[in-house]
Amino acid sequence: MTQHSGLDVLHIAAFSDGATGGNPAGVVITERLPEASLMQQIAAELGYSETVFAAPAEAGWRVRYFAPAAEVPFCGHATIALGAALALREGDGEFELQLNQARITVQGHAGSPMCASLQSPPTRSRPATDAEVAQALQLFGLSVDDLDTTLLPAVMHAGVDHLLLLLRQRDRLARMDYDLEQGRALMQARGWTTMMLAWAETPQRFHVRNAFAIGGVLEDPATGAAAAALAGHLRSVAWPHGGHIAIVQGEDMGMRSILAADISPEAGASIRVSGDARLMKV
Repeated sequence: MTQHSGLDVLHIAAFSDGATGGNPAGVVITERLPEASLMQQIAAELGYSETVFAAPAEAGWRVRYFAPAAEVPFCGHATIALGAALALREGDGEFELQLNQARITVQGHAGSPMCASLQSPPTRSRPATDAEVAQALQLFGLSVDDLDTTLLPAVMHAGVDHLLLLLRQRDRLARMDYDLEQGRALMQARGWTTMMLAWAETPQRFHVRNAFAIGGVLEDPATGAAAAALAGHLRSVAWPHGGHIAIVQGEDMGMRSILAADISPEAGASIRVSGDARLMKV
């Protein structure tokens, strides 16, 4: 734990792979949420892709998420980190969370390993337009021949929007590169929180990389919101997911993360995203 501007900050890596990997998040639990400007300042100082702030409310916890450059409506990995932190503080259980635009739950377990499961906001998706696909391909230096047409490009939603491009080869995923400022401009213009490049090892196991330029970082080691959005999209297009998918993320940046998503049959329903978490030494 560290202190920033008089507030205690827990450093927790969510969706960790045993004692390593995962996506670091700052977690601040306080009696009253600070001013937005202070939360933004702390998030920028920490430099994690997101920092989550939580305070007791009438029905559970009031929660806000800040990336280094901007507030975001929902963040999956920070929610997993918060679930673990609340379990450490309050004991194992399910916690009601009021976000800016949705109400969700997270279940936390403070054992060894720590773990948590969140219920995402409702999901929806649509095919990406030709213009959206062309812009994304140009940004990443990809061509239409790089795309796996068994799952067409889409804009997926589970609290926030994500672009999905499924690639034919794992090697092409490993070579992901793009200009941060151009990516930020594109994502701001399109309203995307991440751009997911994915490769399907099997219909139930995906390797992904998530560009997060709009948040001020090149990519996320683990993105729970995008995992929920992907699972919801697979349900909507009748992909053979079998009710569950596993996602490997962060491997190409040396921060291997494991995410699991359970998919109910109800169209548009919440997705359950789960993973381990570990306290970081800072």
